[in-house]
Amino acid sequence: MQTPASRPARAGALLAAFADWARTDGQTWIYLFKAVGAGLLALGVSMKLDLPLPRTAMTTVFIVMQPQSGAVFAKSFYRVCGTLVGLVVMLALISLFSQQPELFIVSTALWVGLCTAGAARNRNFRSYGFVLAGYTAALIGLPVAQHPNDAFMTALTRVAEIVVGILCSGLVSAVVFPQYAGEQLRTTVRRRFSSFVDYVSATLAGQVDRSQVEATQTRFIADIVGFEATRSIAVFDSPDARMRGGRLARMNSEFMMASTRFHALHQLMNRLRSAGSGATIDALEPYFREIAPLLRTPHGEPVATAADAIHVSRQIEAWRDALPERVRATRAGLERHPEAHLPDFDTATELLYRFLDDLHEYTATYASLAVDAHARERWIERYEPKTNLFAAGLSGVRAAVVMTVLGAYWIATAWPSGATLVLNAAALCALASSSPNPTRTSVQMALGTALSSFVGLVITFGIFPHIDGFPLLCAVLAPALALGVYLSTRPRHAGYGVGYCIFFCFLAGPDNVIRYDPIAYMNDALALVLSMAVCAAAFAVFVPTSARWIMARLLDDLRGQAVLACRSRLRRLRNRFESGARDLTFQINTIAGVESGLRRDALRWLFSVLEVGNAVIDLRAELAALPDHPRYGKTMPWRQAIGATFEAVSALFSRPQARRHARAIAATDAAIAAGEEALHRLDPPPGERRQLQRILSHLHFIRTALIDPQSPLEPFAATQAAPQGDHHAP
Repeated sequence: MQTPASRPARAGALLAAFADWARTDGQTWIYLFKAVGAGLLALGVSMKLDLPLPRTAMTTVFIVMQPQSGAVFAKSFYRVCGTLVGLVVMLALISLFSQQPELFIVSTALWVGLCTAGAARNRNFRSYGFVLAGYTAALIGLPVAQHPNDAFMTALTRVAEIVVGILCSGLVSAVVFPQYAGEQLRTTVRRRFSSFVDYVSATLAGQVDRSQVEATQTRFIADIVGFEATRSIAVFDSPDARMRGGRLARMNSEFMMASTRFHALHQLMNRLRSAGSGATIDALEPYFREIAPLLRTPHGEPVATAADAIHVSRQIEAWRDALPERVRATRAGLERHPEAHLPDFDTATELLYRFLDDLHEYTATYASLAVDAHARERWIERYEPKTNLFAAGLSGVRAAVVMTVLGAYWIATAWPSGATLVLNAAALCALASSSPNPTRTSVQMALGTALSSFVGLVITFGIFPHIDGFPLLCAVLAPALALGVYLSTRPRHAGYGVGYCIFFCFLAGPDNVIRYDPIAYMNDALALVLSMAVCAAAFAVFVPTSARWIMARLLDDLRGQAVLACRSRLRRLRNRFESGARDLTFQINTIAGVESGLRRDALRWLFSVLEVGNAVIDLRAELAALPDHPRYGKTMPWRQAIGATFEAVSALFSRPQARRHARAIAATDAAIAAGEEALHRLDPPPGERRQLQRILSHLHFIRTALIDPQSPLEPFAATQAAPQGDHHAP
């Protein structure tokens, strides 16, 4: 029996359960109703405007519809841009080749291939703009290629139908229970800062092992790439995100730098422990124990808001400013210790200084988000993704070949649905090429299309003849569309849902004047499924995306980031280096899927590239900041020795070999010896002496990274002789 006292508790439990459902499955159902409603609204508006193919507007809705309003606006923006470009190109091709079908098919295939390569080269919804530039050209041109006099009016009506679909999806997304990417950005900023602080604290306390470090760094890589994607969307739906866009981009860059610095410091300490450098570790650990309390509020609580970060930023700044004097006193005591290796201590403290600088910058930028306008908003560097040009080009070649083959089949057979066959293949090659597993995506879309063709057959020929009026039409279409939308919200079945929704509209979407032609319907359905099957076969056979050689090329590009650090101009180099390395690792992890061995190899190379590359950039920056004096000139022997180190390191990472590894070690040893000799011989003033000591610290760190037993270079290091001289870490 329920007592009066238990009723409030029961009501509270039900309310909590409902709130939890609303945050999870409830969002899915809201999106389902919004997508179906927007599709039906676009259909109704197109019919009211008497457009010839209202189904095109409804199809557009299910192409651009996303759970977040910003994603809809971003996708719509790039769809309009791609559509207009495709329109202009196709009108030009029709005017040139309408009388030569072979040349028209080949030229269209080349354009689609070029756009597919552009889609593979770019990211996020900018990639979608390239897809639409190719797809729209095929959509407009192929059906009217044999009737060039109607091409201009057909193109305009297609654009009008697409615009109606875009406007309807944007309106519904913005008005009906809108979800803003800006809110997700704020949550991500808080969560990522807290996660990083917890990781730093746990690592400094010795509570993190190698597997946890790898898992955390993998998560950080995904966070960095995902944050940039969300930020690019949020500017479309959030004035707050637009106002703080520069600071958000800056935070992403500063987070990359802070996490890289901390990992380098952590790796160096691990190497010192493995080498038994107890005196150096004992001298450094008191400083590490003082860092974690700096990352808490005055009450010892984690940072929850940008306002909390203000206090933390001030704490870090004050502690950092007092650190050099304490470090000098510690070093003076360490000089008298017989087992101490001063280069190890100098390198570790230099990394500590730089980590604190980057952590302070990251925290200060987070704190600046508490106000609308701030000087830190002026940030011109952006996350720069890195894509393998050869792989992108192959995606374009694959699309062009598939479209040319199917176009030849269309011309040879004069199949009435040949235009649909070629058109859909063009779209699918571009859309699926950016998927982690394009073969599986193509197969799923083919099965979803087959299901939609059967459902559409029943509705078109079994129900449409017996209903009258738009309300009954909506009542019939809504359940069929809802099935596809629901499937698209399930990650494992998204391909089925996308294929179902888009091609159900294409096959069964009603026009103002419905033609009941079962033969044409079956021909179109067969053409759609056949084109997807051909695309799936092409992805599986014609240079498959998951092939080992593509992974090898991406690893080459990842190692090439270290070459970039050695050879490229210093201006904005660090941001390009950091973002490119992480972006390539993210691509490798995506392609590798569940193959943990490939993911682990990529992560080990990432660590090595980031450690050596950042040390090289720091070293080059120190050299560039030296006074303009002949003793620091580039022709001096010690400067030439450092230049030889850059060349040797660059050669090693461009093509790792035991011989090149030995040469890099020897060049670094020679540079360290020459630098030490110059330091003693030149006897510079204190400021310049500290610059030269920092240069030696960077060289020393490069050497320790090259012989790190956890590095992918370890097989080469194992063949080398033991380090010479007691000024190196063993």
